[in-house]
Amino acid sequence: MPSRFLTAGVAAVTLCAALPAVAQTPSALSDLVDARAGQAEAELNRRGYQATDRSEVVAGGRLTYWRRGDECVAIMTRDGRYASINQAGRRECGSGRSSGSNTGAVVAGVALVGLAAALAAHNSRRHDRSDQHDSEYERGYQAALYGADYDDRHETEGYHEGYLAGEAEASNRRHSNSSWVRGAPDAARQACARRADEFQNRPYGSSVPIGVRDLGRGEFELTMATGSYRSLCTVSASGQVREMNPYN
Repeated sequence: MPSRFLTAGVAAVTLCAALPAVAQTPSALSDLVDARAGQAEAELNRRGYQATDRSEVVAGGRLTYWRRGDECVAIMTRDGRYASINQAGRRECGSGRSSGSNTGAVVAGVALVGLAAALAAHNSRRHDRSDQHDSEYERGYQAALYGADYDDRHETEGYHEGYLAGEAEASNRRHSNSSWVRGAPDAARQACARRADEFQNRPYGSSVPIGVRDLGRGEFELTMATGSYRSLCTVSASGQVREMNPYN
């Protein structure tokens, strides 16, 4: 059998294994297929869905799982857009990030604010804003953020710079969602996130913790990421910020 057919067969088996058994788009979410991922995440949260911890890279895109009560959906994101939304079994979503919290909404909000803040900072440095450039920057940013391969066939300056910024934000979010960083008290992480936004003069929701050091006696030092910028926040477990300094 020719190798190209073997390769195609392996890819098809891998994709089928990763996708949910019931490949059917819920009618209530069909309007979000082909929508830009950042805006669609916010709309998913508005409709009551929460992101789970499960995601995987499959066939050039990223497959993520969202739940609403006992309902579970699998969403394939490619090039910054929702390529498909399929019904999945309840076990595919596991227990979710937190069935009684707004964690999914916070993560989606960080994605949207992160894009707006990155684009604003980029335009302030370059002074070359145009609708076409911004659209290409967003396309690159969303592609990198959601794990899509770099589109070198349709590369533009805006796409390239957006992709780099999206990679940085994706890295920030991975570190922020690690069990190590989430081990710091919620009040401390939230207080430092707000203070880092003020410190870097960015919109609320732009900053996330990516590192934590336990100083003892209920005090912590959090490394904060605001796009590509870093700062150090010394904070109590109850959320009292003691110091905010640039990262050296």
